[in-house]
Amino acid sequence: MSREILSLTILGVLCAVAVVGATPTDPPAAAVRAGAAASSSAANSAAACPAEELVPPVDMAVVPAIAEEKRGSLVLSTWRDLPGWGVDNPAPAWAAFLRSCAALRTQREWQQVCNLAAAVPITAPDSTITKFFEQNFAPYQVINADGSDNGLVTGYYEPLLRGSRTPSVRHRFPLYAAPDDLITIDLSEVYPEFKNKRMRGRLVGNKVLPYHSRADIERDASVLKGRELVWVDDLVDVFFLHIQGSGRVQLPDGSTMRVGYADQNGHPFRSVARVLMERGELRLGQTSMQGIKAWARKNPDKVIAYLNENPSYVFFKELPSDLSGPIGTLGVPLTAERSIAIDPRVIPLGVPVYLTTTYPSSERPLNRIVLAQDTGGAINGGVRADFFWGFGDSAGEQAGVMKQRGKMWVLLPKEYQITSN
Repeated sequence: MSREILSLTILGVLCAVAVVGATPTDPPAAAVRAGAAASSSAANSAAACPAEELVPPVDMAVVPAIAEEKRGSLVLSTWRDLPGWGVDNPAPAWAAFLRSCAALRTQREWQQVCNLAAAVPITAPDSTITKFFEQNFAPYQVINADGSDNGLVTGYYEPLLRGSRTPSVRHRFPLYAAPDDLITIDLSEVYPEFKNKRMRGRLVGNKVLPYHSRADIERDASVLKGRELVWVDDLVDVFFLHIQGSGRVQLPDGSTMRVGYADQNGHPFRSVARVLMERGELRLGQTSMQGIKAWARKNPDKVIAYLNENPSYVFFKELPSDLSGPIGTLGVPLTAERSIAIDPRVIPLGVPVYLTTTYPSSERPLNRIVLAQDTGGAINGGVRADFFWGFGDSAGEQAGVMKQRGKMWVLLPKEYQITSN
């Protein structure tokens, strides 16, 4: 079965949950950028899940037992509540918003506002853009499930790796395309209650088993033989590309290959930074991307074992080289310093968001309109965002150390109907 989406009854869903673990939507370009708890005993559960048991329907009374927990809410606010509103240069956000409209205009609530936006010149003055938002949108403050109004803002970027389309002594670490035996189980096909819940696995005979973990793949590369896209020269760079979700690979002839997220093995992300700190390899304050890379250079004999503590594994696809940015979950190119990854169970994908936070490792205000164009497997909860810094080393320097507190307001068309979060 080649990446077929299966519609399951609740009995099948319960069985599959035990097998591969539910994940909130497909992890995107920013697939797995912070720690989530690891799953347990999945393989043992698989033996009890023959395919013929996926057919009979089960009483819907079982649904509340695995219903999705509340993640946050949106509360109507006023423009004067937004710190620094109107001070930021909104032009870069306007270009990003028009990209969002390409995906949003299929939704009834967005048709009118996106049509109006298309009539505004891209070179319109800042005051015109600010006024457009004030006239056509209402701000809703994002509130966490516990009632608090602030949360964590991290960063990500598009790295540059060095590689080759053919393996060599130097280029020996592959990036893989999505394998043919990886299946995705979409729970919402039969039961809308499970919207945003998808699971991944593989069929072995008549059983759904967890897909191979990172350690499985590192131990036996034959499971993905023939799916190599490109080979690069640094295993740690490959690992961090999995975390960022997209990047570019410079080839020996000087050309550049762009790669982006294609799929993920269904295993939950486990933070290697947290493991390194728990085991005394790094101290608090040393667990940035830069800190982990420095530790890896000093401890080459330990690298593979620690990286394998994270069972999650990302698969890639080659993207057109002329894109303006990597493709996010919304399906449009991301804009440096104007796109963020969010939890779509609280914040609708594609919407403008007013973010108030600070620049990395400083108290300098970073208040601006951004677009919720991406998601991430570890971006969970209401006030939780991953800020896209762009491409290259300078963007990586900012992204690698960004761990700020912030607040968020979602900007929605005035006729938009808020549903329960």
